[in-house]
Amino acid sequence: MEGGGAGRGGTPGPGRAAGRVVGVDLARGLAVLGMYAAHVGPDPSDGGPTGFVMELAHGRASALFAVLAGLSIALMTGGRTPRTGREGRRAVAKVLIRAFVLLVLGTWLTSTGTPVEVILAYYGLFFVLVLPFHRLRPAALAALAAVTALLLPQLLYVVQQSADEGTWADAVVRYDPLARVSGTDGFLELFVTGSYPAPAWIPFVLAGTAVGRLDLSSAAVRLRLAGAGAGLAVLGYGGSWLALHLVPGVRAALTASVEDNGYGSGPVMSLWWSDAAGYPEGDTAAWLWTASPHSESTLSVIAHTGVALAVLACCVAAADRLPRFRRLAAPVTAVGTMSLTAYVLHVVGIRLLGIEELPGSGPHVLLGFVAAATALALVWSRFFRRGPLEHLMGLATRPARFVG
Repeated sequence: MEGGGAGRGGTPGPGRAAGRVVGVDLARGLAVLGMYAAHVGPDPSDGGPTGFVMELAHGRASALFAVLAGLSIALMTGGRTPRTGREGRRAVAKVLIRAFVLLVLGTWLTSTGTPVEVILAYYGLFFVLVLPFHRLRPAALAALAAVTALLLPQLLYVVQQSADEGTWADAVVRYDPLARVSGTDGFLELFVTGSYPAPAWIPFVLAGTAVGRLDLSSAAVRLRLAGAGAGLAVLGYGGSWLALHLVPGVRAALTASVEDNGYGSGPVMSLWWSDAAGYPEGDTAAWLWTASPHSESTLSVIAHTGVALAVLACCVAAADRLPRFRRLAAPVTAVGTMSLTAYVLHVVGIRLLGIEELPGSGPHVLLGFVAAATALALVWSRFFRRGPLEHLMGLATRPARFVG
C-alpha cells in the first residue's frame, strides 16, 4: 500500500512531479475510503442513490488497490527507469521484505476471525509474482497484463472447479505451512479459493506496474491513460451487457445459479456491473460472461482495470492542474499517505465494534470511520512524513541496504 518516490532517488522532483506524487496518494486515499464503503457502508441492495453510490465502491476500490500495488512496485524499483546493479538488487530486496511483512500481517488479521476479506496477504503475494517482470518496458508490461487478463481467469475457473470436486485441495492445505500456523487455507486461498485469487488479480498489478513506468507528469500521457481506461471500462462492461442479453443460455444459467445459491437480491441482468444478485458459485461457466465485482472473469478484469486507470489519471491530473481541488482533497490525500495504517485500523475497528454483517451498517457508521481516518491522517501528517505502520515498514526494509 505504501509507494515509493517519484524519482530514481525516491524523492519527488520539482514542479509537476510533486503533483504526480500527490495524485497517486489521492488515488490511494480513494481506494482506502472505497474499501471502507464496501465494508461498513449501507448495503447496495437497499437501493436508492445511497445504494448506487455504495455499489460503485464494490470491487472497484479493491481493483484500484491492486493497480496501485503495481505502481508501487514500479516506484520502489526506480520509477520510469528501473534501477540496475547494486541499487537494483537493494530495491528488489525491499520489495520482497515488504511482501513478506504484508503476507504475515494479512494472514494474521485473517486468522483473527475478522469478517473482512483482508487483501494484505494477497497484496504481498502479488508483489512477489510480478517482481520478476518489473524491468520490462511499459508496452511489454501492458501486453503481459492483457494476455493474463484473457487467459488466467479461465484457468482459475477450471482449477476452482477441480478444487471443489476433488481431494487434492484438502491435501494442499494439510501440508501447507502457512495454513498450519494461521488456521486459514494458506496458499490455496491466496491462489485459488480466496476473495482475491492471484490469477484473476495479477493483470491489475501488471497494468499498474506499466503505468508506474510512464511519465505521469505529462498531460498527454495522462490523457491517453484516461482514454485507455474509459475504453477498457466500456469494453468490459459493454461486452458483459451484450453477452447477458445475446448469448444463448447465459441468462437462464445465471438465474438458476443465483436461485440455487440462495443469496443476492438484485436482478440477474445487473451482473454486467453489479454484485447485487450474488457472487459466482457452482459449476456454471455462465459467470465468466459477467463483469460484476469479484466474478473473476476476463470481462470483470478488463472493466475494473479501466475504471482504476481512469481514476488514477484523473487524480494525478487534478492534483497537478487544480491547486484549489488539491487543497480540498487534502483529507483524502492524507489518508493515501498512510494507506496501510488506515486500512489496518479499519479492520481492527470492525473487529472491536463487533460488526458482523458486511456491508449493512448505517450511513453514520461509514461516516464515523471516514471522519476518524481523515482526522487521524491530517493530524499525523502535520508532524510526521509517514504513517505509523508505514514507518515500521520502512524500518523492516532497512536490512536491504546490506545487499551487495
